[in-house]
Amino acid sequence: MSDYKFITYEEKDGAAYLTINRPPLNWLDIATMAEMNQALDTVLTAGPEIKVLVIKANGKAFSVGVDVSDHSEDKVDLMISTFHGIFRRLDRIEIPTIAAVHGAVLGGGCEVALFCDMVLATDRIKIGQPEIKLAVFPPIAVAALPNIVGPKKAYEIILGGEALRADAALACGLINKVVAVDDFASELDKFVKIFTAISSSALKSTKRALKAASGKPFSAALDIAEGAYLNDCMRNVDAREGINSFLEERKPVWKNK
Repeated sequence: MSDYKFITYEEKDGAAYLTINRPPLNWLDIATMAEMNQALDTVLTAGPEIKVLVIKANGKAFSVGVDVSDHSEDKVDLMISTFHGIFRRLDRIEIPTIAAVHGAVLGGGCEVALFCDMVLATDRIKIGQPEIKLAVFPPIAVAALPNIVGPKKAYEIILGGEALRADAALACGLINKVVAVDDFASELDKFVKIFTAISSSALKSTKRALKAASGKPFSAALDIAEGAYLNDCMRNVDAREGINSFLEERKPVWKNK
């Protein structure tokens, strides 16, 4: 495993953990984002034993965003390509991705969180896209947020620049679950174990189907889901094992293929 300066990366009990490690606020500068890309490349080549990716952070904030000094004219092109490399990689990762967020989750930090498949948050978060207050906008949020919270809420979040508290973020679908700060580590562990108990092949085929069908009219989405079920999911040995284990009233033994 490579040595990192600004992040840590660990594979444990079926999960990969990418931890941003620039406390207290975890500004995402170019060097940090490059290390995140390197870790995500490792996830992309991981074997079936890795079933879920968790992105979290040390310090008092998940991340307050991309380092403002990296928006200078001489750095902005490299900054954007490096930052957007994170999302191009996340988009290719077939296993479920979870952002575990606390404290301030702002700007680029919010974009990292919203782009993950699921978000687990403490009850004390502030999450949002304040870029408009600097007369710029967040490209990832512009591209992805309307599909998550709906166009009207996305306009409010991006054009207004105000951060949401946990209850408001939960209500609009920006995050999945809110837990007390003191219970965050144990609740994250429970949440991760939901996915590590499932067949790796089932997780991947189901995520592929969800992504392919997303945003399509129902008839087209059903055609996509039906084809994926018959030609992808049901052709895998773990699907047969799952059905047989149910009929035989025993615990399944996954091949994870």
